[in-house]
Amino acid sequence: MKNNFLFSMCAATVVTLSGCTTVADIAGADTSTLNAVATQGFNKTVQEARAANTLDTSSVTYKRINTVFNKLRPYADQLNQTGTRFDWQLAVLKSDQVNAYVAPGGKVVFYTGIVNKLNLTDAEIAAIMGHEMVHALEEHSKQKIGAQALTDLALGIGLSAAGVGQGGAAAAQLGSQIGIGLPYSRNLESRADQGGLMLMARAGYNPNAAITLWEKMSKQTSSGVAFLSTHPSSSQRIAAMRQNLPAAMQIYNQRK
Repeated sequence: MKNNFLFSMCAATVVTLSGCTTVADIAGADTSTLNAVATQGFNKTVQEARAANTLDTSSVTYKRINTVFNKLRPYADQLNQTGTRFDWQLAVLKSDQVNAYVAPGGKVVFYTGIVNKLNLTDAEIAAIMGHEMVHALEEHSKQKIGAQALTDLALGIGLSAAGVGQGGAAAAQLGSQIGIGLPYSRNLESRADQGGLMLMARAGYNPNAAITLWEKMSKQTSSGVAFLSTHPSSSQRIAAMRQNLPAAMQIYNQRK
């Protein structure tokens, strides 16, 4: 009973943002360390892309992405509450991959495929970039590290107390992932969606573009079970965005 209670307490702690960031700090994944590691990874990505002639610095697609990046950056800085100034940098990679991300500390990576394959407007590019910038600004990587550390600790205690052998460990791991890890990740995605709407609106991009973006995305991906995904389904995502749209549109209209 005592061990079950401890497991429940650890699991509950996983869903608290401050608890997860504190655990990440203790585990050595503090803000400065994560930003430094991300910078190293970003620099290596740029070097490899340059060597392979896949670093885009001049195409029309690059110029569009770079323009959006420069328009969002000052508003992203205004939202930075990490206590550490971000050194924002952008790398655009020539690739058919439909992908983009922002690493800790403001290292932005965009693949040309996400713009060209989905035929994105500038506002839709801003929707993606705003979403990813919020991931970095809210230090979601750090929170996920803390959450995983707590989950692993709680799971280890639970398996040991129950005397579960290797054969039952895989099922327990899957249960832990579905019960804690994935819902937590989906929560971070939802937070990034909401924050991204507000960020793109502040920069002067119509937030309605976030809806059209995910309508395009839904046509590119096969339908799956949202419960087993780190992202909400497109329909769930769009529904949640529609709820937040009036607040974002108010910000956008105030700029006009």
